[in-house]
Amino acid sequence: MRIDILTLFPEMFEGVFSKSIIKRAVDAKKVEIHFHNFRNYSTDSHHKVDDTPYGGGPGMVLACQPIFDCVRSLRTENSKIILLTPDGVVYRQKIAYDLAKESHLIFICGHYEGFDERIRSICDLEISIGDYILTGGEIASMVLVDSIVRLLPGVIDEESHLQDSFNQSLLDYPVYTTPRIYEGMEVPSVLLSGDHQKIEEYRYQERVKRTQDRRPDLLSNK
Repeated sequence: MRIDILTLFPEMFEGVFSKSIIKRAVDAKKVEIHFHNFRNYSTDSHHKVDDTPYGGGPGMVLACQPIFDCVRSLRTENSKIILLTPDGVVYRQKIAYDLAKESHLIFICGHYEGFDERIRSICDLEISIGDYILTGGEIASMVLVDSIVRLLPGVIDEESHLQDSFNQSLLDYPVYTTPRIYEGMEVPSVLLSGDHQKIEEYRYQERVKRTQDRRPDLLSNK
């Protein structure tokens, strides 16, 4: 997979993408990640990428030209172009699985007060990571990249993400490690039984119970 990220602040990604699973995936050539400062595509003599909104109002609005030209330089027939925006579809694990099947993703990170409405016309999908406002799309794009890259074949064990929270519209089951007893709290005996069928039954029941207690809205999707 190839991922291209359009951002005014490419340096924001250095620490996040240079560690842990994403770095290992890049080193293993499971994914290529490239950053593009679309200010470099501005035809303005001062390399401006924004302007005041028509009709008045606060803040500055990202203009079409730099973003359009940057996308055109990267887009292929296999590209899926994603705009990070608070009014996009709310991100879910199912979307992560769908995007992990793509060969080329292009993320557009907005900033400032907003972006020219016409930028939506070159996007295939608009995504929000929640009902709140960030200063820009950079952090949201980090969330998407992290959640997608871990699903790529060979990045982590498939079993690890098949049991993740939100698969089958259920939260994950509780897990324990040594010691068996800590400050009076014991590991459930079924996990020590060696009976794999009973363990699987216990874990499924715990997934359902946890989802009922914490996220009953997920069960309505089943």
